[in-house]
Parts: sequence; C-alpha cells; structure tokens
Amino acid sequence: MLKTIGPHFERQESVWGGVPDGGYGNETVVDRVPADMFHLVDPSWYQFPPMESIWYTWLGLTVFFLGILSMVGNGLVVYIFTCTKSLRTPSNLLIVNLAFSDFCMMFTMSPTMAWNCFNEKWMFGLFACELYGMLGSLFGCTSIWTMVFIALDRYNVIVKGLSAKPMTIKLALLKILFIYLHALVWTLAPMFGWSRYIPEANMTACGTDYYTLAWHSRSYIVVYGGFVYLLPLLVIIYAYYFIVKAVASHEKAMREQAKKMNVTSLRSGDQSSTSAEFKLAKVALMTISLWFMAWTPYMVINFAGIFQLATINPLFSIWGSVFAKANAVYNPIVYAISHPKYRQALNKKFPCLVCGKVEDDKSDSKSIASAQTSVSEDKV
Repeated sequence: MLKTIGPHFERQESVWGGVPDGGYGNETVVDRVPADMFHLVDPSWYQFPPMESIWYTWLGLTVFFLGILSMVGNGLVVYIFTCTKSLRTPSNLLIVNLAFSDFCMMFTMSPTMAWNCFNEKWMFGLFACELYGMLGSLFGCTSIWTMVFIALDRYNVIVKGLSAKPMTIKLALLKILFIYLHALVWTLAPMFGWSRYIPEANMTACGTDYYTLAWHSRSYIVVYGGFVYLLPLLVIIYAYYFIVKAVASHEKAMREQAKKMNVTSLRSGDQSSTSAEFKLAKVALMTISLWFMAWTPYMVINFAGIFQLATINPLFSIWGSVFAKANAVYNPIVYAISHPKYRQALNKKFPCLVCGKVEDDKSDSKSIASAQTSVSEDKV
C-alpha cells in the first residue's frame, strides 16, 4: 500500500481501494504539504484523503471570527485596565497579562490558519511552521499559567484574608516574568531537539509531534501535559475549592449573627436575594468548566497519538486545536467582563458593549467577581 522512499512515501495504489467520496482519487492530505516539509510528516497521515472543501471553508471562517472576537475582547480588556486609574492595581496586572497573551495568540494564529484553510494547504514554509507551533505553545502556556496565578491570588486574598501578604507591583511583575520564562522553557525545547513542531491534521496548522513513537517525542508530551495541563488544572480546582469553602463558612457565620440579632439578613436590599457563596460557586464552576472544555480535547488527541489509543483523523485533530484557541475568547468574559469595576469603566467608554445591569461600587457581587484588588474589597 505505502512504500517508504527516504523521508516520505510513494503510493503504489489507492489506499482506499478506489476513488473515495469527494473524488480525490489517490490524493492524500499530505500531498498538499510543501516539498521541504515532507520529512516532518508522520506516515500515519498518509492514510487520510484531504478534507472536503466545505470543511476547510467552515474551519477557516470559524478561526477567522474567533480571532476577531478574541482580539477585540482582549484588546478592550488591555485598553480599559490600563486607561482606568482605579483598575491599575498590582493584582489586575495578571488580568492584563492574560488578555495580552490571548490577544497575541490569536493575532499570530488566526490570520495564518484562516489563510491556510482557505487555500487548503500550508502556505508559509518550514520555518514559519516551526514558528507557528512555537508561538501557539508559548502564548497558550502563558495564558494557562496566568490563570493559575489569578486563582492563587484570589485564594491568597479570600482564604488567608488579613494574614495574606499583599500583592505589590514588583511581585506581580516577578510573577509575570516567571510565567514567560516557564513558558519559554517548554516552547523552545522542541526547537532544540526535545520533540519537534510539525504539520498536523489537515496540514493547515503546525503543532507538537504527537504521532512519533520515539522516546524523545513521547517523553515531551507526557511531561509537557503534566506541567501545562494537569498541574494547572489541579491548582485551579484546589484554589477555587477552598475559596468557595471559605466564603461558605463566612456566609454561615453571617446567617448565625443575623439570627442572634433577630434580623433576616445582614445584607441590605436585593443583595440578600443571592448569597455570595452561590455567586462565587458559579464563577468557580464556569472557570473550571471552560478550562476543561477548551484544553481537554487537544490533550486527549496528543495522548491518544503517542500511546496509539485511537485513530486520529485530520478533522477531529484540527477541531481539537480550534477548541484550545477558543479559550482566548472565553477568558476576557470570565476574568474581566465579570469584574464590576471593569464593567463600569466599559460602560463609560463603550456603553453599547455592556450587557445587563452594571453594579455600583457597593454591590456585594463586586467582591465575588473580581476578588482581585484588596482585602477590603475581596473579603465577602
């Protein structure tokens, strides 16, 4: 069926026993790879014909519009947080860094991938493929670990309370520096021989090599998955578990105090209708759920590839990559638009973009949604 010839393969007959649906004959998805990149393509991809043109079109349009949404959303977050004096706090530097890394990821990924999809092949050569894979990994890793430090900052303020060490500008900048250095370690490693960046899926994008069974590729995926997916996920779950637990304990104490004072609630107005415990639980559940939905499909694809757990076709693989990129659209919603002071600033500058009621500074939900600025604001 497939005959090995040097670094690539020559088809002696149709691997499908005839002309498949779509009329591609003997053509495979690999035939659209530039000649200087054949040596990077794993033999497993030769069994698949090119995707139907309609899928390339839908994929290109999806990536294009996700890129627009992400760049507009994250660009607004960076603009509002940096131009609003009340939002220029040390903790909010992490929010800005998250928006910046998500913006950069979609700015470098979206136009390139969309153009390739519309042309149904990789258009930019070998070095651009490696650079594309590296930048995607760099900004993805940066966003993930920024989310970890945001969760830890909320844990520090809400769980430890007055005993917590306050965030300073210097400390925030050191954390951001660590995030980028940590991300660079993982993303530069394939450029120096520990695994590699290769064309993947429908050959319109490049990413880590999850098909080569050599130890250097397998070990990288396993270790990378541990430090860039599993560990961050566990830390975020741990932090939000104890945050919700601390708020629940505080709510219980407030209810007991109200009972002793023979009043219905210590909160005033409509603040008593929804407990802070419930509000924070929703934020935590949304954070963890969106994280899981965004990154799990791509990690499943990577591990299924290196351990040969399932046959990975181009369509399934490329949509897993798109799900991961879509996290750059969710983040400004979860981490910034739910921030009451951000919503107030956005309402002043771009009122047409604000949906729903904008809470005032006395709103109890402010301390739940932001949990970022100070002990007085973050303690419920």
